[in-house]
Amino acid sequence: MQTWQTAAVVTAAGVGALGLVTGGLSYAAGWPTSQIFGKTLIDVPDPDPSRHTVALTYDDGPSARNTEPLLELLAEHGVRATFFLIGNHVRRHPAIARRVASAGHLIGNHTEMHPNLARKSDARVRTELERTQAILQDTLGISPRVFRAPYGSRRPGVFRIARSLGLEPVQWNVTAHDWEPLGSERILRNVDRGIEQNRKRGRTSNVLLHDASHLDGDSPHSRADSIAVTAALVARPDLQFVTVDRWIEKALPVRSARP
Repeated sequence: MQTWQTAAVVTAAGVGALGLVTGGLSYAAGWPTSQIFGKTLIDVPDPDPSRHTVALTYDDGPSARNTEPLLELLAEHGVRATFFLIGNHVRRHPAIARRVASAGHLIGNHTEMHPNLARKSDARVRTELERTQAILQDTLGISPRVFRAPYGSRRPGVFRIARSLGLEPVQWNVTAHDWEPLGSERILRNVDRGIEQNRKRGRTSNVLLHDASHLDGDSPHSRADSIAVTAALVARPDLQFVTVDRWIEKALPVRSARP
């Protein structure tokens, strides 16, 4: 092989390796069930396959348009869910946030302004989480134990900072895609597909839904489809519902035992 051919092969190999590394990092940073950057809370073994265990989680609230109808629906069926709240939205809608907490739902930290944390400095990550913890403490009198990164996007530093603040990172294993204009039937099919896969694996289901949009302003987005999907799920007798904190001791026994 001539010198230029050898150089071309070496260059191609280098580009290929770089592509694999870049792809692997992208997967680790963005795929919800990836554990490459460290252990996150997603699911546990399903304790009762005859009544599949589901955690309904709602991101980006509270919303002046959607949260209260969703709370009424959940209360009607006696279901507790997990709400990952945006600090800035809590600041704008404190009474609605208080209603979420007073109804017994689990509150999680979803940052103050919903940035992509994988692309932010450690200082910005810490500020986003600390400010939201302070807002939730001042508004609700609680300091959340769980945190979900916007878009699920993270890097090792995000985990380190979150845990230094007493926050356990939580991802999900069922993506509803309810932020897309799919209609409730297609969104429900997405959820059903994920639940069925988890049932086959013998794992619980952690469903990502939304009761708001991080872009909400004076005219908040409708999440009517998300509420309709929730109504279909909570009516099913073969499902039982929990909040994600129920899984911490089983999924993360070493860290959960720390003082």
